[in-house]
Amino acid sequence: MLIETRPATDPEIAALVTAQQRELREADGGLDGQATETRHDIRYLAVVLDGRAVACGGVQSLDRDTGEIKRMYVRPAYRGRGIARDLLAALEELAFQLGHHTVCLETGTYLPAAIGLYTSCGYAPIPVYGEYVDNPYSVCFAKRLPLAA
Repeated sequence: MLIETRPATDPEIAALVTAQQRELREADGGLDGQATETRHDIRYLAVVLDGRAVACGGVQSLDRDTGEIKRMYVRPAYRGRGIARDLLAALEELAFQLGHHTVCLETGTYLPAAIGLYTSCGYAPIPVYGEYVDNPYSVCFAKRLPLAA
């Protein structure tokens, strides 16, 4: 397994983001209203297996100290292999390299596996923020990153 940076314009990133957004709309009955475009202000990572990107996620800077994990997705055929956990750790490292001391994220109440992953990786619930405030299905989490030795 290889985890590598990819530009927002990468076709495999775009395909993964589209699949992620489609799956979210299907899971919540189309009520979340999230955009399907690949955001160019997000720094993306791709998980590559056998030459194919099978998972992605990104970090978007909210402010100097805080990064938001965005568009985290693992293709269904590759779930249950620890890929999401490894990708999350790599995204935290990317956020740290970008100078962030805290990472936050939003997910849906209808995604218990995602909530379980985040809480098992040290994320704690926080109040819903930003564009998610009016979404009754949104739940948000944050984690303080360890300081460099």
